[in-house]
Amino acid sequence: MRDPLLFLIAVSLQAQQNLPHAGYVYPAGGRQGDTIEVTVGGQFLDGVNSAMISGPGVQASVVEYVKPMTQVQFNKLRDQLQELLDKKKAGTAPWTADDENAVADLRMKIATFLRRPMTAAIAETVRLQIQLDPSAAPGERELRLLTPSGLTNPIVFSIGQLPEVSKQPANAGSEVSNAPKIVAPARAQAQTPGPPKAPVTDIVLPTIVNGQIAPGGVDRYRLQATGGQHLVIAAGVRELIPYISDAVPGWFQATLGLYDEGGKEVAYADHYRFHQDPVLLYEIPRDGQYTLEIHDSIYRGREDFVYRVAIGELPYITGIFPLGGHSGVRTNVEVRGWNLPATHIVRDERDRVPGVYPVSLTKGNSSSNSLPFAVDTLPEILEREPNNATAAAQRVKLPLIVNGRIDRPGDFDMFRFEGRAGEEIVAEVVARRLASPLDSILKVTDAGGKQLASNDDFDDKGAGLITHQADSFLQFKLPANGTYYLSIGDTQRKGGSDYAYRLRISHPQPEFQLRMTPSSVNGRGGVAVPVTVYALRKDGFNGEIELKLKDAPAGFTLSGAWIPANQNSVRLTLTLPPRTLEAPVELHLEGKAKVEGKEVIRSGIPAEDMMQAFAYHHLVTEDAWMVRVSPPVRGRNVWKVLNDKPVQIPLDGNAPPVKVFLPLGRFAADVHLVLNDPPEGISIDKVNVSETGVSIFLRAGGKAKSGMAGNLLVDAFMETENPNNVAAKKRKVPLGLLPAIPFVIL
Repeated sequence: MRDPLLFLIAVSLQAQQNLPHAGYVYPAGGRQGDTIEVTVGGQFLDGVNSAMISGPGVQASVVEYVKPMTQVQFNKLRDQLQELLDKKKAGTAPWTADDENAVADLRMKIATFLRRPMTAAIAETVRLQIQLDPSAAPGERELRLLTPSGLTNPIVFSIGQLPEVSKQPANAGSEVSNAPKIVAPARAQAQTPGPPKAPVTDIVLPTIVNGQIAPGGVDRYRLQATGGQHLVIAAGVRELIPYISDAVPGWFQATLGLYDEGGKEVAYADHYRFHQDPVLLYEIPRDGQYTLEIHDSIYRGREDFVYRVAIGELPYITGIFPLGGHSGVRTNVEVRGWNLPATHIVRDERDRVPGVYPVSLTKGNSSSNSLPFAVDTLPEILEREPNNATAAAQRVKLPLIVNGRIDRPGDFDMFRFEGRAGEEIVAEVVARRLASPLDSILKVTDAGGKQLASNDDFDDKGAGLITHQADSFLQFKLPANGTYYLSIGDTQRKGGSDYAYRLRISHPQPEFQLRMTPSSVNGRGGVAVPVTVYALRKDGFNGEIELKLKDAPAGFTLSGAWIPANQNSVRLTLTLPPRTLEAPVELHLEGKAKVEGKEVIRSGIPAEDMMQAFAYHHLVTEDAWMVRVSPPVRGRNVWKVLNDKPVQIPLDGNAPPVKVFLPLGRFAADVHLVLNDPPEGISIDKVNVSETGVSIFLRAGGKAKSGMAGNLLVDAFMETENPNNVAAKKRKVPLGLLPAIPFVIL
């Protein structure tokens, strides 16, 4: 690399490759009106200067940033300690109080290094002071840290109404061998000893307890309860950190155990229905002291094994029926649970647009958990028993939504409808996605009993928090005019009052939703940053979707702003304004498509692409799509792709050049271009360079197929001498990303 200015650009952009990351916050919430200190663990947090928490009534400020020492720093401290100890042992020089203090200080620093987190992703810590107004609305908020390199991903911070107790932060060791040796889970303690008993913390109900679990750790809380109390103990774990990328099964799997004064276990839970977070619902038999234990099911632990557990005679909803209602009307809803102020409520949906809304109740100063309630525009009916046989099948007229439930184990509900040859029918169950324990199965038969179609589980990419997709979906064509039967049951032959469902039977209703990742976008002014937009297609919609920013500040532009037909995602670029923005900006994205001849516009929902257990990916939705624009690189101009339409690449032929304005003057020849994760078969054939820009010639062959379409992302880099590595004489220094290049293969 021959030009100092280009080197400055390259180094400045390379510095932004390490984007700030937040892994946990502890405690993960606080009470209205309180001022608390919390610790955020993460990576690449150097220079953190502020924190953002969504919603009104919350203020956060940075108290301290701590970066763990390196191995080199540790070795230096160890050598200093050894020198002091050698001096003391030799006795040839006076041993002073300062020497004694220095030894103590060095030992403390060394011990801190040995207790550092095992994972670099949470090794750095930031202490925050958070002030919660008494009027701050309870519920989940999004917390982000702001650093010179940008915003972190959001993490959950909860605002509660109950008194709170927080244990001292866990200090998980860097060596697994330092943890107690566990040879059996807690429920086998009668045969094999478990971990040593932890000190007990006395609490007064109702309360929320906050803690972190260290390797082998068991947290214990002692409480006084009265006979007849309906005690609710609800753990919040996955709702705080849904997925941990390097842990199996991919989250902190908490267990709750309640013990009486004699040490007998009287209640236990390691989940609640299909939810991984456990809930204990226990009627206290007699007055006395009880002890609650919480730990990981296999005694793992780490700083990001964070929990919040609500304990008390609290309102808790276990189920509702129906699971939804019609937009524009009032709906009577049955509510079941513990310590509830009512068994029925009236939902007023007259001003609601279709969607999913929370249902919760308040008793005294305590709010219950919330359950989802769906609102739709199709006609709705209630399932009517008996209907578990062909002769008793309930007659229905399409389109409609049936609100029903599998009342007892082994029950099947059957519905009868008339259809015509070639008519396309959709049957969709929404149950698990509305917190019902039903694991549905759908079957369609003709009048003679011949099975035409069936489905057990259907994968909904929009349900990012569900790991067992248990709802069913069918889309099929009727072979002839006549009568057809649709049945629904539970695959495990379970049932009961909570096994509710919403069953849509209709003709296809083509639709789409949008998700964009990441939810925190960072970059220097003027650069192009990659964004992925996902199309969640419904009922066979496969058309092209045009994307655009809605009401964005000047200077923000999308390149490659489309999702081609028949594709479920696209990588595009967002070019940032060539100036510094003092505060993060919230952007909004829209998608427009022709659906059955009508123009449909849908708003994009920000999400995080979270990895579970090293392998599985989930789109977890967030509230805001935030962008941080840091100072532009001095001397760098905005790169522009000059083609205004998708470049047409013929198979094994010559494509017209893609012209890029690359204002690097006489040093443009030093720039190298390479495709960033391109589709198979597409490559750069050659690049022609001039002082005003470049022409990129693309080629399609091999596994490329006619009709393929999408965007190509191109990395620009330069090469510089690498004196530290003889084998690799050159090293690549990134210059950034070109705006996305749309393409179509002919």
